[in-house]
Formats: sequence, structure tokens, C-alpha cells
Amino acid sequence: MKKRKVFNKLFGERKNNKITIILGSRQVGKTTVLNALYEKFSENNCLFLDLDVLENFEKVSSYTNLINTLKLEGYELNQKKMFYLFLDEFQRYEDLSVIMKNVYDNHKNIKIYASGSSSLKIREQIQESLAGRKRLYYLYPLDFEEFLWFKEDSKATNQLKNINKLSGKNLGLGLLKGYLKEYLVFGGYPEVVLTNKHEKKVDVLKSIFDLYVKKELVGYLKFGKIVGVKKLIEYIATNNGQKIKYEEAAYKCSLKQYEVKEYIEILKETFLVTLVRPFFSNKNKELIKIPKIYFLDNGVRNFFINNFNKVELRNDSGFLFEGFVLQELIKTRADNIKFWQDKQRHEVDFIVDLISRQIPVETKFKEKLKQSDFIGLNTFLENYNIKKAFLINLSMQKNNKKIKIKLPFNLSKNIKF
Repeated sequence: MKKRKVFNKLFGERKNNKITIILGSRQVGKTTVLNALYEKFSENNCLFLDLDVLENFEKVSSYTNLINTLKLEGYELNQKKMFYLFLDEFQRYEDLSVIMKNVYDNHKNIKIYASGSSSLKIREQIQESLAGRKRLYYLYPLDFEEFLWFKEDSKATNQLKNINKLSGKNLGLGLLKGYLKEYLVFGGYPEVVLTNKHEKKVDVLKSIFDLYVKKELVGYLKFGKIVGVKKLIEYIATNNGQKIKYEEAAYKCSLKQYEVKEYIEILKETFLVTLVRPFFSNKNKELIKIPKIYFLDNGVRNFFINNFNKVELRNDSGFLFEGFVLQELIKTRADNIKFWQDKQRHEVDFIVDLISRQIPVETKFKEKLKQSDFIGLNTFLENYNIKKAFLINLSMQKNNKKIKIKLPFNLSKNIKF
């Protein structure tokens, strides 16, 4: 398996018997990570069950059946070593969370790793039955550093390590700039990254969406509704990173307003998009104001608008870059991200809201900054008495007193929460 950052954290869970759950969209690498863990534990008693395979259903259909299945694989009730059970796509069976609860409560020598691609279904299943018994991890498409690992370009990886040493206004950025442009267009799904030719990358993205429809949407919706959802996805893709008015989306997609809200929630809970709400000190206002919607992967977004042109030829390059920064922030576990706009239309792209303090982050897809690029950040800093902010762009100009200028690489290390 090619390196994923989450792997060491998951491996570190091996000594406790908490149920470790990995959530993420299909084709993002959950099965690969589970298999890598399975191979790591192969010297111990362990079992891997792909629950997309129908014949495995009987093995997990009841607590008794599951324990008997483990016994057939060598599990002993009183064994001192941990038995490792891997359940891939466990959300397929509604009663499985209760069965896992029984295993956890009665067998301290069984460790369960489980993956799922639908957080809505899983949350419904585990909210009560696995309270205090689980640990959640999210697996997203590759972040930019993982993207470079998959490219196996040691020179580019080395440049990434040294990028923060650069100074001045006109930076070449070496190999990183070219790779960033590729990432902005095709995103970070592992199979897409590992595919070299333009046409084949598009084919892979098409297969990802076809599987998403068959395995996710069909599980939630009647077949006749899928056409409307596809229209809604295309509408969101066209307006990626912009405020989405539900009534307007309903009109454009021939849907009811309540259906738009319901379908957007499904798209969110199946890891296709994320909602970014406006920041207010009055939290009640955040709930009623119009959110912005972003895709969690630029490649998937570009698939739905059928635009894989180079960044230099596009008029939405700024939105692609903005989406990229948001995705990188989310992958650093910044899970409470908002945007800000005042009545004078001063804006900040993202506010990482830590409740006790806020970290504003502005994005500019340019190499030369102007004084006007700082207006939104400066206004926010004045209004909320914030001590520091970040501006992400393609140059390393001097910081001012409160605003740190950062390159878009290694954001997990450059932006400290």
C-alpha cells in the first residue's frame, strides 16, 4: 500500500478493543487501508470480511453467527492475544452495529476495524448502540503531500520539504507548481492520481460517479428521483463555492425546495460535498443564513461540469484554488469551517471557528499581491480583535504584523490551530 497519513493512527488503535470506524467516500482508499492493516496483523488471528459480498451476510447476521465464524478462524474465548476483525462497508447491514456492540461488551480480546461510505446511515446506527465504544476516523481523497507520495517523484517530495525556506516575491516553485495545477484539475482520488493519461483520468472519474450512483444514491432514493439529484449535483458543481439558494436550485432542477434540502444533506453525508456556513458571533444567525457548498474533490467537481482544461485556460481557477485550500483544511481535521461577509461586502474565504477563538484564512491564486487583497482580513481582524490570520497564495511576500503569508503547500504544518 502506498503511504496514507491515517495509517499510523489506525495502527496505534490495535492495543485497545474500541471499535475503530473509518468513514469516507467510495474509491477513496478505505479498503486498501483496511487490507494493509490486515496484512500487518497477519501473524495474529484475524479475519477480513467484505460486506459488499452478499455471501458474507450470513457470517455477520447475528452475534452467534459472527462469533462462530471467528472460532472457525481460530478464535478462542479465553485467548490472551487480540483477535482482529475487519469489516469493510459495514453500513450495508442495519443490525450490525448492535452485533458489534455485543462483541465489544462480551469479548475484550476482539478488536474490530470497520469502514463505511455513508456517514448518515452509520450515524443513525451507531449513535446509541456504540456510544463510548467507538473511535471515528475520516479518510478523504489524497491531500497534496500524499498526492506527491503517490507520484513517487522524490525530487518533488524533497522540494516540498524545503519549500518554506524560500523568500522573495518571484518564486519558481519548481516541480510543485506543475503538480499543484494537475491536482487543481483532477483532484486526489487515488486511482485518478495513479493514472497518467488525460482521457483515462476522466474515465476513472466517470467510473467513480457511476459506482456512487449505484451504491449510494440508489440506497437512499427511488430510481425516479436520481435524475433530479444528478441535475442538482450539476447545479452545485457549476456554482461550486458560491451561496446556494434553495428556492433557486429547486427551480433550476425541477425539484421541490424541501427535496433540494434533503438531497443536499444526502450529498453531504455521502462525502460528495460540504457546506460552509457564514460566521456570526450570534450563532442563531448562522443557522438561517445561506451556506456555500463546495465539492470535497476538485476532480469530481470538474467531472460534473465536464471541464478538464488546464488552469491557465480557465476562468474559475480562483474557485478551484479556494476549494483546494478548503479541502486541505478539512483534511487537517479543521471541522468547523465558515466564511465571513459584512454588510459592506468585505469577505474572508474561511474562518476556522474554534469557538474560543477564530482563525481567518484568505486565498488568492496569484503570485503578486495587492493592498486590496488584504482588505477583508484587515476588516475582520479589526471587528473581532483577532490576533492572527493567514493569506494563502503563490508567493512569499513579507508578513505584516498579524497576517501571515503562506504558500499552499503543507498547510497542515503551516497553519497551526
